Formats: sequence, structure tokens, C-alpha cells
Amino acid sequence: MTATAERTGTGGKNSILHQPKAVWAVAFACVIAFMGIGLVDPILPAIADSLDATQTQTSLLFTSYLLITGFAMLFTSWISTRIGARRTLLIGLALIVVFALLAGLSGNVESVIGFRAGWGLGNALFISTALATIVGAASGGASSAIILYEAALGLGIAIGPLLGGILGSISWRGPFFGTSVLMAIGFIAIFTLMKKPTEKPVPTPLSAPFKALTRPALAILAVAALFYNIGFFILLAYTPFPLGLNEIGLGLTFFGWGLAVAITSVWVAPLLTRRIPRTRVLWTVLILLGADLVGAGLLVENTAGLITCVVVGGALLGVMNTVLTESVMSATDLPRPVASSAYSAVRFLGGAVAPPVASLIAAAFTAATPFYVAAGSVVVASLIIVFGHRAIAHIDHEDEGELAEAEAITAGEQL
Repeated sequence: MTATAERTGTGGKNSILHQPKAVWAVAFACVIAFMGIGLVDPILPAIADSLDATQTQTSLLFTSYLLITGFAMLFTSWISTRIGARRTLLIGLALIVVFALLAGLSGNVESVIGFRAGWGLGNALFISTALATIVGAASGGASSAIILYEAALGLGIAIGPLLGGILGSISWRGPFFGTSVLMAIGFIAIFTLMKKPTEKPVPTPLSAPFKALTRPALAILAVAALFYNIGFFILLAYTPFPLGLNEIGLGLTFFGWGLAVAITSVWVAPLLTRRIPRTRVLWTVLILLGADLVGAGLLVENTAGLITCVVVGGALLGVMNTVLTESVMSATDLPRPVASSAYSAVRFLGGAVAPPVASLIAAAFTAATPFYVAAGSVVVASLIIVFGHRAIAHIDHEDEGELAEAEAITAGEQL
């Protein structure tokens, strides 16, 4: 088999389709976990109407989820290296099953917000462990494993909003119940098909992610990611309100967004970084994203125009997620799980703060103002990359392998 054939997973025993049952079980659970990123987007207005909640209260569904996910990321490597990948996966899935079910049974928005936080904890435990599990168990080498993981990522990112819209058109509770059922199936599949490990992992110190943030290169990229994520989540979590569409309309809109994220993160970003230095890709795409967000503000009352900005923004976000986190992976000589945990904890702060702040700004000024704030935030991120170039210049010369690429895509999409 040629290298190209192996990379694309075509033909022979190395085909992506020839995998152990345990790999398929984890891959299926990955699809469902990634669906959680955009699942609630189409039902935000419906939750606000059904539970008599304000727009700001509803946006806290993202805040609680991301805040707990970010905090938990500081400890996931410490946990998984002590109890093992299989147990970490199962605990993460069990938490998602329970808290998604409880969110669907809730009678007020405060309860949904709290249970979404528990969901975030489960998601952090599961996603942080899933990639290593697939790569370790897949047949056909790393190439087949990575293609499978990328496929799971793309399916989840794209299908989440669409499924949320379809189930949300029946009831706002539908997406939560659907996630709970699907994750329960994933739990059973992993429990029955994934063998218990025979070797104990090497424990990671609890202090490792905190010490990692003292590295200048990692700190610069993490702070840049914090400001970038403010723009990211204003686009994702605030836009459903000015769009004014029903659940199906929002589901289709963010299906297009998710599809754009998946396509550019998997194919376009690697193509760009093979030809252009990473730092240049970063600040260029950030400026383009800022322009797209300004366009969203100008077109906030034009539904078709705003939808276009959402999809174009998704394409830019896909490139940023991959290239930024690839840069983090190569910025230091730290173990990748440690660097990823430290970086994710910082950047998720931006994502956690952005949704309620956007709603408050819209209430105080105009519906367009949050988009302008988001544009300013991503421009700040680009300036951090430009002025911090000396500390991160070495990332332009790192030759990352396929596993690093997959880890970058994963960490960039853990929401």
C-alpha cells in the first residue's frame, strides 16, 4: 500500500474500516461527545421562552459548561494516569448520561445551568482520554486512527446543532434526553468491548499544568487563545438570539457552521501550515475573523447576511482551532497532555465569560454591539501573536507528526 493510500484509509488491511470493536465503540462515543458543542445552540431561545429565563441566564448554559470543563482540564491527566484510560472514559460518559438527563428533567433555568456544569466535567474526562485510546487500539498505524478520529470530530461538530434543532422542535428537553440515551449506549459499548489495560500508566504530577503556564511561549499562546475564544463564543452563543429563527432554522444554520469548522480544521489548516509559517497563519486568520464579526454586526438585521457570516466564521474558526493548538503542542518540550491541559484551562475562561457578557452588552447598547466587541477581542489576540513573536518564533519551524495534528484538532474543539 502506498503512503497516500494509508493516509486516506483506502484499501487493504490498513483501511479505516478494519478496526477492532473497541475502537469503533470509542469513536461512536466521540461523535456524541463532540455533538455536545453545538447541541444547545438551536434551543437557547426555546429554553428562554419555556422557563421564563432572560437571554443572559440562558447564555450561562455555555458559561457553566466551559468553566467546569476548563477547570477540570487541569486535573484530567493527573486522574487518567492514576485510574487508567478505560475508567476515565467510563466515568466521563456516566457523568454526561446523568447530568444530561437531569438537565432535561429540570423545571427552571438555574437547574439546567448547574447540570450543564456537571456535563462539562464528564466531557473533559472523556475527550481528554479518547484520542490516546483510539490511537493505541487502532489497527493500521496512526494514520488510520487519526482519520477515524477526525471523522468522529467532524460528524459530531456538524450533527450536534442539526440534531438539537430537530429534537428541540418537539421540546427543548429533547436534545438533553437524546444525548443521555446515546451516551448510555456509548458507555455500554466501551464497557463491553474495551479490554482492561494490562500496564499501569506513569502518573503525572498534579502541579504539572500550573508550572507549564510559567513558560513564556505557552503563556503567550494561552492568553491569545483567551481573547480569541471571546470572539468564538460570542459568534456561537449570542447569534441565535438576533437571528430570530425557529429550532429547525437554527439547527440548519449551525449545521452549516459545524460543517465549515470540520472541513477547514481537518483539511484546510494542514494545507496552509505546510506552505505558510504558523504565526503568520494565526494573525492573518484572526484579522479575517475580526472582519467577519464586523460584517455580522453590520448585517445583524439581515437574516441571510448574518447566516453567511456565521458559516464563514465557522470556516475561519476551524483553521484557528487547529493551527493555534498545534502551535501549543510544539511551543514547549512539555508532554502534550500537560501543555494542552494548561492551555485549555486559560482559553476556556474567554469562552465562559463571553456569552453572558454579550447578552448584557446587547441589552445596554444594540444587537450589533456584541459582534463589534468580539471583533475587537480577536484583533487583540492577533496583536498578542505579533508582539509576542520572538517568544513563539520557533513554532514556525517545528515539524509536527500526524498524532500531533490530531491532538491539536482535538484540543482546539474541546468545548
